[in-house]
Order: sequence, then C-alpha cells, then structure tokens
Amino acid sequence: MKNLYKVLFTVILVSLMSSNVFSQYASKRIRSKYEAYTDSLKKVDYNYVFPFWGQGAYSKGIDIQYPMGIMTNFFWTKQGVTIDNFQLGFDNAHDGIVEFPLTPLSDSIISFGDNSNTAYSFNIRPDIWLFPFINLYGIFGYGHSETTVEVNALKYSENPLNFTSVVDQGIATYGFGVLAAGGVGPVWLSVDANFTWNKPELLDKPTMVNIVGIRMGKAFVFKNRPHSNISVWIGTMYLTMQSETNGAVSLKDAISQDFWDNKDEKVANYWNWYNNEASPVQKVVADKILTPVINAIDERNGESVVAYNMDKQTKQHWNGLVGFQYQINKHWQVRTEGGVVGDRKSFLANVNYRFLGFKKKSKF
Repeated sequence: MKNLYKVLFTVILVSLMSSNVFSQYASKRIRSKYEAYTDSLKKVDYNYVFPFWGQGAYSKGIDIQYPMGIMTNFFWTKQGVTIDNFQLGFDNAHDGIVEFPLTPLSDSIISFGDNSNTAYSFNIRPDIWLFPFINLYGIFGYGHSETTVEVNALKYSENPLNFTSVVDQGIATYGFGVLAAGGVGPVWLSVDANFTWNKPELLDKPTMVNIVGIRMGKAFVFKNRPHSNISVWIGTMYLTMQSETNGAVSLKDAISQDFWDNKDEKVANYWNWYNNEASPVQKVVADKILTPVINAIDERNGESVVAYNMDKQTKQHWNGLVGFQYQINKHWQVRTEGGVVGDRKSFLANVNYRFLGFKKKSKF
C-alpha cells in the first residue's frame, strides 16, 4: 500500500509540473477558433477567495470551474469478497450476551464458496477547489448492503451441510477526499483519493474503506458555447477495506430460506457426520459452535444470536472505469461512470451544482 501511494504521489507531481497545467479538467488552452472567449478570460478581474491563484489561471486564458459545489450521487456496486480467519460465538439464551467465546472454525470443518457484496448508496459531496488543481471534499450518505456468503460446512463429509447466508442491512457513510487534476498536452489527468467510514447496522464499529481513482480524458468544447463542454474518460479504481469485521445477527435471519425448507434433512446430515465421520478433534470444535447452532435450529427454529468475527476483503482491488460528463454551463454538470472491467462492477450517476463562493474583502 505504501508503494501505491508513492506511485500516485509521483503521478500528481508530474501532472502538476507539466507546462500546460494550471486548472482542473478544462486546463488546456481553448483552441484558436475560441480566441475571443480566451481573450475575455484574460481580462477577468477575479475577486473571489477560492481557488487561490484563480486570478493567475484567468490571466493565462484558462477557464476554471466555479470553486465551490454541492454534488448529489447515486452509486451501485457488486463485487466478490474473500473471507479468512472466521470465528463464531453463540448465544443460546438469546439475551444479547454471547454465551460462548468466539471460536475459530477449523478448515477441516468449514470453508466458503463464492461470496459477494451488492450495495447502493445516496450521498452528498460538498467540495471546494483550494487551488486550481487541488479539490477537497466531504462525503455524507446512507445506503443498503447485501452480503451473500456460501458456507460449506462438513466439507469432507458424504453429506455436507451447505447453505447460503444473506445479510441485508442499512449503511451510514461519512468521510473526506482530495483530488488533484491538470492538463497534460491535449488531455486532462486526475488522481482522486478518499477515505470513508461505513457503519452497517449489524456491525459493532464502522469499517474504513480507501478508494483511489486515476482518470485520463478529454474535454470537447461546444463551438458556440465555450462555457459548455462534454468530457469522456477512461480510468481505474483501487479499493481496499479494513479487513477485520465483527458483529452479531439472528441465526434465523442469517440462513437462507432454502435451508429452512430442508431443515430436517440438514439436521439429520449433521448428526450422521458427528456420530459416524467426525474425528475426536473435529468433535471438540463442533461442540463449541456447530452443535449448539444445530440444536437451536432444530429445537428453536433459529431464535438465537450468532456473533462473528472475520477478515473480509475485496476479491480484486482494481477495476477499470469509463465515464462521461456534460457541463451544461458553469453552474450545472451531470456525470455518469461505470466500472466495466474486472470483478467489481459499478455505476455512478450524479448532478453537480457549482457557485463562486466568498468574495475577497475590498481594499478600500
């Protein structure tokens, strides 16, 4: 991870030191057929606090964005996840106090299949261009997450105890980010990094997620409306999350309906394995967790609480992006972006309203 940030820092420096770099996505000078508009920019008396060096950008004929904005986002993603170091604790009394300590489950008893997470969120992102090439922003939102886990219990048994666990929960999100952008020849380049804390309803603590996006694109300015343009880009996203996850969930809610529909058969398979196939070591592990769980399923229809702890991570950290933005005018922008390459699939749509913000104090 440290090496990744070193590479990104180098990319930012190279971008900001390029000869044509001064502003955000519209950093390349407008072509000769827009010279009248460019000349008018050079005459702008920029009397606003942000961005710093904004006057210098206009003096060079560079059309920068309004410095402050409010963006509303809808984001959807589906990605594979890996699970390691899985531990369970079981509360047979259903009183919110885990009766058994968290116990690691041996790989000889349980493993995981294809696991995935699907999530969507709505969030608000206020931002400010501190300099013409540096943007700071906050993220505040709420969404929904569905994690599907394939559990392969008694995996070496002739009658394995397999089932799917689906956990649905709401998630509150808050965080911050920084974006660096500038022009390199005829194209623009941006590097975006954000840090968010995501608090699912069923987890004890928020999970930290780090995202780094690198994008390269080109803006096409309308001939008769130089304040309006269309941008297209390609890019890549790197995502990693805090690996340790712990929480508690009702056993009845954690196991899919197809298991309950065949409950008697599943319970019989367990006792057949326990009495005829399990080794003494496996029985010791099973008696700590699996046997109480099976009893709760058989006798109480899952009316018990299961506490869990695991290391959860994305199956692939990187995925590829394509995007499109239409700047209607200097106040309004609409954007869409899709994650189309790699295990992670995603879709983003947003509307951005921008304004000039604070005026400088008069010298008189």
